[in-house]
Amino acid sequence: MSSSLISSRNALAKATELHAKASTDFATKLAETQALLQRAAAEFAPVVQASSLGAEDVVITHLINSLPLDIPVFVLETGALHTETLALLERTQAHSLAPIHVFRPVQASVIQFVRDKGQDAMYQSMDLRKACCGVRKLEPLARALTGQRAWITGLRQEQSSTRAEVPLLDTSEENTKNLAKFNPLARWTWGDVWHYIATNQVDYNPLHDQFFPSIGCAPCTRAISLGEAFRAGRWWWEDETAKECGLHVKK
Repeated sequence: MSSSLISSRNALAKATELHAKASTDFATKLAETQALLQRAAAEFAPVVQASSLGAEDVVITHLINSLPLDIPVFVLETGALHTETLALLERTQAHSLAPIHVFRPVQASVIQFVRDKGQDAMYQSMDLRKACCGVRKLEPLARALTGQRAWITGLRQEQSSTRAEVPLLDTSEENTKNLAKFNPLARWTWGDVWHYIATNQVDYNPLHDQFFPSIGCAPCTRAISLGEAFRAGRWWWEDETAKECGLHVKK
């Protein structure tokens, strides 16, 4: 069979068909994750889930709703998200038992940044790209975490070299937000994530079907090719070791 035909057939396959493959110890990982979320709700309230509406985050929200737990969810609507992401946000708000809070950047700050630096400033230098992330993500994040004792993320050790040692619970002094940080899927594989989504029929971003494993703002995210790293589609013009926006960078 020709490579072009294989590619054509793969392009028609859903992410659940391509990736869903549970680890041999998936049941143990799932129980560990459920126990960690229950601990977060019981011992660290008020606690909130930070969701980018990516595959990992929809799994966590589904678990919060299924258990069920008193853990609200927040989404950073940067003003530059894909239309597919915005549509999933609406569906999640419509069907989630846990409240979904949306935080947006200060519009005047966005306008000022575009006026001074241009709408495509992120491509000009890493400093400008990080400045854009600061306006669109970090400032809204600070508001979203105000008053919280802990937050929950979808970080996994498998995602990149910079996340290879992500713990299930981070209470280190280096945590830049000075909050306990739960990473309940830290030990899950990509196959585990999609096994859960497929088994539980979890709604997910259709961009995952188009080879977007990691989805951020539209100008800064592209599909990846076979063999590329998991986060190769994020800020693809920058060095592989620098692909963070600041949400999860420690002091």
